Amino acid sequence: EQDYAEAVKWYRKAAEQGDAEAQRHLGLCYYLDQGVERDYTETIKWCRKAAEQGDTEAQYILGVCYSNGRGVMQDDAEAVKWYRKAAEQGDTEAQTILSDFYYYGKWQVTLRRR
Repeated sequence: EQDYAEAVKWYRKAAEQGDAEAQRHLGLCYYLDQGVERDYTETIKWCRKAAEQGDTEAQYILGVCYSNGRGVMQDDAEAVKWYRKAAEQGDTEAQTILSDFYYYGKWQVTLRRR
């Protein structure tokens, strides 16, 4: 049976041991208000840990947070940095977002379920 709170409990255990995938999932739980109260600061904290280990989805999520000012001050340069890291590893959504940014000169970004 689906139980977000139980999932968060186990993601946290793995995340605290440095597991990048668990860190990303925990960050997403905070972003999506699943099993924990929505907290973009916690999203940034956990996704940054995963992103710094090369997790492309966490890099993408950081790009979304910076482009929309969620948990951090809105910062186009920092958003581009994280989208570019994901895009250079083959993340097609990040590639499209970067293309749109350069084409339109502005962000049109929402977090999509991947």
